[in-house]
Amino acid sequence: MVADILAYAFFQKALIIAVLASAAAGVVGTYIVVKRISLITGSIAHTAFGGLGMSLFFGFNPLVGAAGFSLLSAGIVAVFRQKSNYRLDTLLSFLWSTGMAVGLVFIFMTPGYATDLNSFLFGNILLVSNFDLIFILALNIAIIATVLLMYNSFLAVSFDEEYSSTRNLPVSLVYFVLLALIALTIVAVIRVVGIVLMIALLTIPAASAQMFNRTVKKIMLIAVAISAVSMIAGLFLSAAINFPPGPIIVLITSGIYLASIFVAKLKR
Repeated sequence: MVADILAYAFFQKALIIAVLASAAAGVVGTYIVVKRISLITGSIAHTAFGGLGMSLFFGFNPLVGAAGFSLLSAGIVAVFRQKSNYRLDTLLSFLWSTGMAVGLVFIFMTPGYATDLNSFLFGNILLVSNFDLIFILALNIAIIATVLLMYNSFLAVSFDEEYSSTRNLPVSLVYFVLLALIALTIVAVIRVVGIVLMIALLTIPAASAQMFNRTVKKIMLIAVAISAVSMIAGLFLSAAINFPPGPIIVLITSGIYLASIFVAKLKR
């Protein structure tokens, strides 16, 4: 059965997307967990839905619109978090709900696309196009290259912004670039699990890895491995039971997290 399903081109593309998405999610997800900004990540992810809906309405690729809206929301968060007279939680709620509302309005205004809503909310990695594959590959290259170039800066800002500023590090700029990477990673993972389940794939693998390691590099490597195992296993299992892959992938990831908690307690 495995050989049969691997013969299909759509499944081969889904496996490639899974590997690419797991690399981005594992690396950037580590910063999300270490920095404890999962709420900001969730807000950016749901804002991306506005770009998806607008893209469908105007007839261009949904991932392009999602990238635009994600980067816009990341920039708004990076700017307004520095303003003492603005409540960040209120801003995040505004972006979260407004992005979803804009996306729903445009999707339901687009003839013939309302029935495809679930593929964006919960993902459908089996429907990736050649453009999606190339676009996500380009995003991965940009994400990994930026992390390699700015690794120490991200590390400093993730653990101590105040001390970093005393060392003349441009904290605001580094923080914006980090949020921009999160935005691009969200776009890379949308096809896998969708908007609703996005936050799980960006945080749970890194949280599982953090239970056994304290160095960021090791957490990244283990998080990438957990993401890849979850996605690939989820793909094959969903094909075997004829079920959408997105929820299966998240359930496998959650199972690994629970197992990690149990093992960590045994070690202690």
